Amino acid sequence: MYSKTITVNNQVGLHARPATFFIQKANEFKSSIWIEREERKVNAKSLLGVLSLGIIKGTDIVIGAEGTDEEQAVLALEKLIETNFKEFES
Repeated sequence: MYSKTITVNNQVGLHARPATFFIQKANEFKSSIWIEREERKVNAKSLLGVLSLGIIKGTDIVIGAEGTDEEQAVLALEKLIETNFKEFES
C-alpha cells in the first residue's frame, strides 16, 4: 500500500471537469485507488464517490493505492493535481 497527502489548489477543487480528468487518470492503473478526506474514503475511480467528498481549493486529501502499480498511480495523480490538470487542457 502506498499513500500520500496532497493539497488541492486549483480554483474549483476536485469538482465536475477536474474530477472527470482525475478519474480518467486513475483508471489507467490496475491498482485499487482511493481518496480520503477527513473520515471519508471513496473509490478514486468513481465519479459519484469523488464528487461526494466536496473537495474545494485548499483541501488536504490522502490518495492511496494498493496493487502492482500503486506508487506510480499515486505519483501520477499527485502530479495531475499539482499541475492543475494541465495534462488534459486543449
